[in-house]
Amino acid sequence: MDRLVDVTLLSLFAGLGTGLGGLLAVIRRPGKRAFGFLMGFASGVMITLSFLELVSEAWELSGYQVATAGFAVGAFFMFVIDLLTPHIRFAETEDGAREPALLKTGLLIAIGISIHNIPEGVAVGAGYMHQAEFGLFIALAVALHNVPEGIATALPLCSGGLCRRDSFCTALLSGLVEPLGALAAGVILSSFSHLIPAALAFAGGVMVFLTLDELVPTAREHGHQHFTAIGIILGAIFVFLLSGMFDV
Repeated sequence: MDRLVDVTLLSLFAGLGTGLGGLLAVIRRPGKRAFGFLMGFASGVMITLSFLELVSEAWELSGYQVATAGFAVGAFFMFVIDLLTPHIRFAETEDGAREPALLKTGLLIAIGISIHNIPEGVAVGAGYMHQAEFGLFIALAVALHNVPEGIATALPLCSGGLCRRDSFCTALLSGLVEPLGALAAGVILSSFSHLIPAALAFAGGVMVFLTLDELVPTAREHGHQHFTAIGIILGAIFVFLLSGMFDV
């Protein structure tokens, strides 16, 4: 039971990154360079975390077959979710859209982020059930990744006429679903620990798909290409340093 409580708290911490991003957005709207850098940073964090830690750890624990299968299932799972759920990609927003359209866009983005945060919670839960330090490391990385997502949620809501408080609260609530995925992973993996490697690879597949399908296109379309590239590199460096600090 104590481990499930820890998993829930860690994923809650990671989910609060979305609320922080929403707060930053309503305080001061970031420019294109800053937005491109932040989305690039999130992309660098997610891709590096997925391959350097999640898939690599699954490969080491159970071999290339399990790592490959888990990664493929995770990526395909998110592809199907994207097809079936009524959300909108960040990059589909229009700078010149009317206020009602922007409000609808923000709400659909919030739905999409909420859906995406559940499998991110799975990554935190699977990581913690494998090793406590590993779970904390993943939670910190996901929290940093969630900040730009919170910005992308709150900005169109504010522009669409929603008050700053409600825009912030929507971004915050979209991140608070993350413990659902973490708790589900914790409950299942506490009984079936042999599935931990597959769960880690699954989470890696989810994160890579989200990064390539959502974050990178958004950064390139609404940000600044050079600052996006710098953000990706610094995001990767951040994960390298964090991995060394946690020795995972």
